[in-house]
Amino acid sequence: MFAFISGGEIVIVLLAVLMLFGSKSIPDVARMLGKGMNEFRRATDELKREFREGAQGLDEEVTKVKRSINEEVKTIKKGVTEDLDTDEKSIVNNERETSIDAYASEESKPSVTHPNDLRSSGAVSRGDQIHD
Repeated sequence: MFAFISGGEIVIVLLAVLMLFGSKSIPDVARMLGKGMNEFRRATDELKREFREGAQGLDEEVTKVKRSINEEVKTIKKGVTEDLDTDEKSIVNNERETSIDAYASEESKPSVTHPNDLRSSGAVSRGDQIHD
């Protein structure tokens, strides 16, 4: 308890107390000192108890806020996931529409063949010679 006081210092303090109060009053001084320390301990214990009770109420409040934040995070994650899924679906649909439009536009274009292609396929009769 008195780690900061060495043995020699304790002897000096005891001698000073003997000289100030006398040998007859030392038990009364020790009793008063003991009562004072006991009251100090009680006050300290009371403060600790009040602090724990206050901290417990605060702990419950922190737990409520933590739950609320976790629920909000879950809601936000769910919304972001749904938005991403919707965006992916729209991208896939847009790609499909684009490929369908491209295919339809290829089909609607008139096909132009080179005259040499016509000769080799036999689409042009021998009498209809095409000269380049």
